[in-house]
Amino acid sequence: MMDKFKTVLNIANQQSSLGFGVVALLTAGGEQIFSTVVFRCPCNSYFNFVYGMVFLLVPALALLLLGYILSKKTWKLITGLCRSGERSCGCKKMSTAVYVLFQISISALVAPSSWIAVALLSGNYFECAMTGTNVNSYYSHLCEGTSDAVKCQEELFRFPCGQEKEVPEADRDKVLLTLRAHSQILGWLLIASIMLFNLLLTCLGRCTSPISYLQLKFWRVYAREESCLIDSYTTKHAKELAERNVMSFFTMSSPDDIQTPSNKDWERISSLFKFSSKKQYYSTLHCCVENHEELDSGKVRMQSVRSTDSATVNPQVLDFVDDGRMTL
Repeated sequence: MMDKFKTVLNIANQQSSLGFGVVALLTAGGEQIFSTVVFRCPCNSYFNFVYGMVFLLVPALALLLLGYILSKKTWKLITGLCRSGERSCGCKKMSTAVYVLFQISISALVAPSSWIAVALLSGNYFECAMTGTNVNSYYSHLCEGTSDAVKCQEELFRFPCGQEKEVPEADRDKVLLTLRAHSQILGWLLIASIMLFNLLLTCLGRCTSPISYLQLKFWRVYAREESCLIDSYTTKHAKELAERNVMSFFTMSSPDDIQTPSNKDWERISSLFKFSSKKQYYSTLHCCVENHEELDSGKVRMQSVRSTDSATVNPQVLDFVDDGRMTL
């Protein structure tokens, strides 16, 4: 069962739109399980707010951090970034790093925003939190129209558990219904805001796209296939090298000759892609392969992938190029 679950996630991560939908659905399902099985409002006047907000926001924070962890672009950006004497920290480089982090955040925010939206629509966490705010003006608003407003405000923190004894059940249901309405309004506003922001960002990226629609479609397919092939070939090549070394050690024989890329070659293809309007490269690896140099010894040595016509910041429409997911 676990293997099938991992397979679904890996397939979803390869398809950006499908991946976002699957992540949102899994997050919504997880929220429903937490809300039904784990969450129990303490009905304490000093602890309701903290408990409710922890269940509403802390899982969202954890999902946000998980989104950063699972993005290959995060590790391409920060790996080796703090090596002394090799990389400068100029304003241009910092602005590029901030822009890349913004691109990563757009994808990483799918799961936490889904958690918060679904949690607000269900209303359980919001009800618990708002009955422990100890804000008199808000309490007065909630208890307005009840048979005994003063007693309602005094017993409000017990409403989520149904423990109040001196407040009629009809008044309690009215207050909880108002709280749930507030929560659901916030949830739908959050969903609408996220969809509007995503639509505007997508339209802006497409309007400023330096390439056509069909080429962009081809580029997405290429990026997905290259990511899958480099993962599979890396595994295959690493296994061959490991088998050679182990066999050579136990048989006490000279190892067979296996060609592997140098440290600099690995570093060149591990850097973030930089779009060039003059040269048609679809990835950093593609650029490296097209710009190799044949040496006298017959070995291939990669040249620098830096180009004077390369953009410092990639167009927004190409943010998928380095955004492969970590394999589970």
